[in-house]
Amino acid sequence: MSAPADLLTPADIQARLAARRAAPYVFPARDRFHSGEPLPAAVLIPLLRNRARWELLFIRRTTVDGDSHSGQVAFPGGRAGPEDASIEQTALREAKEEVGLSAGEVQVLGAMEHTVTISNYHLTPVVGVITWPFEIVPHPMEVERVFTIPLAWLADPANHQIRQRPSPGGGSHPVIYFENYDGELLWGVTAQITLNFLNALDLL
Repeated sequence: MSAPADLLTPADIQARLAARRAAPYVFPARDRFHSGEPLPAAVLIPLLRNRARWELLFIRRTTVDGDSHSGQVAFPGGRAGPEDASIEQTALREAKEEVGLSAGEVQVLGAMEHTVTISNYHLTPVVGVITWPFEIVPHPMEVERVFTIPLAWLADPANHQIRQRPSPGGGSHPVIYFENYDGELLWGVTAQITLNFLNALDLL
């Protein structure tokens, strides 16, 4: 029997994204470290059909000394550039640069409410259905691994929880953590965006 997540059509997802009304999410403790305007950025939430089920595509960032986000699970994405005519183009350009996914292989369905991250980015998630399979070409300086997680697994409440994480400079703040999946740990801002997306689809 198919999970509720797998019964959704692209039109269903597009309609639910369009109907969503949610306030931007500001990560706890952000204002303790940044007073300036956050920098515009975008990620692509890449949806794909694999064996009759919906899955999300993630990357694990290359480990780089001094980069607080390196080695973490994320969606393809990054900072907006002067060449980007829209935040949607930012998400598509970054997906091409990081994993080799061309814009022609993405059916954009809509965008989510933005998130202001603890590192001071105004991050807009763009949702798109991608061609699967496609020729994955990871950028060696940015991406160590590309993998997928079933949407139904992500929507299972048993697979995620809120934990307290130490804040820079002292104290702690609540952070979403998922259970390990295929050796990967989804947590932090990407986990929060994933939960926001699941809520938008009425899967939680």
